[in-house]
This record gives sequence, C-alpha cells and structure tokens, in this order.
Amino acid sequence: MAVNAPTSTAATEEIVQRIRVDLAAAYRLIHRLGLDDSIYTHISARLPGPEHRFLINPYGLRFEEVKAGNLVTVDLDGRVVDDPCGLGINPAGFTIHSAIHAAREDALCVLHTHTVAGVAVSCQEEGLLPLNQWSMQFAGRLAYHPYEGIALDLDERARLVADLGDKSVMVLQNHGMLTCGRSVAEAFKLMHNLERSCRAQLALQSAGAPMIRPSAAVAAKTAGQYARLYDKIEAAGTDAEWDAFKRMLERSDPDYRT
Repeated sequence: MAVNAPTSTAATEEIVQRIRVDLAAAYRLIHRLGLDDSIYTHISARLPGPEHRFLINPYGLRFEEVKAGNLVTVDLDGRVVDDPCGLGINPAGFTIHSAIHAAREDALCVLHTHTVAGVAVSCQEEGLLPLNQWSMQFAGRLAYHPYEGIALDLDERARLVADLGDKSVMVLQNHGMLTCGRSVAEAFKLMHNLERSCRAQLALQSAGAPMIRPSAAVAAKTAGQYARLYDKIEAAGTDAEWDAFKRMLERSDPDYRT
C-alpha cells in the first residue's frame, strides 16, 4: 500500500504503527550489526498523509535505546511535532534526510551510516568497486556526493539531491554511506549489503593479491537481477528476510516494539 494512499483512520493508524515498529527495528539492527556511530547518524521514515511528517530518533539516545514509542515526529523543515522524550533531534542529521524526502516521493526511508568500512571506501578515488556478488548489485546504480563539511548548510540540499538523482544508494565522499528505500526493510537491506561490500573490498585490498574483476556486462546483469528481486518483494508487500531479522530482535530486543 502506498504510504500516502487514502485510508480509513483505523487503517492509517495501523500503517503508522507498522512504520514505527519497522523503524525501531532498523535502529536496533544497525546497532546489533555494529553499524552505528554513538548517538550520531540517523534513519528516518515518512508517515502517511499530506502533512509531510517524518519519524527520526531522539537526539542523545543510542540506537539500542530507540523504541517505536520514543521516535520523534518532525515536519519537512525539521520542526518537532511530537517528542515523547523531550530530547529533540539533531538538525545536522535531518538536513540530509529532509532533502531526500522532499525530492523523492519513493524514499519512504532514508538510512545513513558512518562505519569504518563505509568511511574508508568513501575516501577512495574509485569508490565502491563491483568485485563480488554483494557489490555488483550496485554496479551503475551508485550516486556520489562530495564532502562539503558537517551538514548544517541548507543550501547543500539541492546539490545532494541533484547528485542522488533517481538512485537509491549514495556514497557521501569522505563521510559515509546512504540508502533510501520504498520501505524501511528495503533501505536496511541495501545498507546491510552495502556495508558487506565495503568490508569485502577492504579485505581484498589489504590482502594485496591480484583481484579478479568481473566484466561490466556481468556486473550489470547482476545489478539487474537484484533490482528485479527488490521490485518483486516491494510489490508483494511481504519480505521473508526482513521478517527473519525482526524475529532475531524478538529474541534479543523485544522492547523495540514498545
């Protein structure tokens, strides 16, 4: 169901709660997989309705502390609409997210990380290389945005959006990685595979052995195969991998839903 599709009040509330739970799950999973950066970086999700409102983490909480019930609701300008914890948000964090949400109706979720592997690859002149099955899914589908300093200047948003274009994965050079998805699940899975791609690249480079570079045709074919799979999952509205990740959380972090 499209996030802005007309629904009854009860149906809308159900959608909102599902987005809250999925977003809280993404925060917990990013922590569990070691992809968080203290209280920094963010994952945001658009809420249904014409008001252009979004959920994001309270500023000051670590990702393992985020719950469905303590997410902050903000508008497109970052003004707080609802803040259960009274902690507010990180303005620098929402600068990037608001730019993408405003420009891309399909970007229900925007996820940004500063991992060691992601930052290291973002500093490489060639960026992410299509060396293996994980990274080949991004062949020809990666955007790049040059570093302009900490994201406090609102005028950077236009350049960031222009660099992103219609792509769903971006390398923020000298900074980190970003994914956007038609669902929280899609944004998370893209980042999970992107992070593994970065780690694999660094491992290969550190080994120093000659690398096998797949042809551009094989890389493009693989990227297309992945894209069709993502499309199929989004169209079906069910995602076995995402459900499996959430079952893992049910065993270790059951309070993420509260």
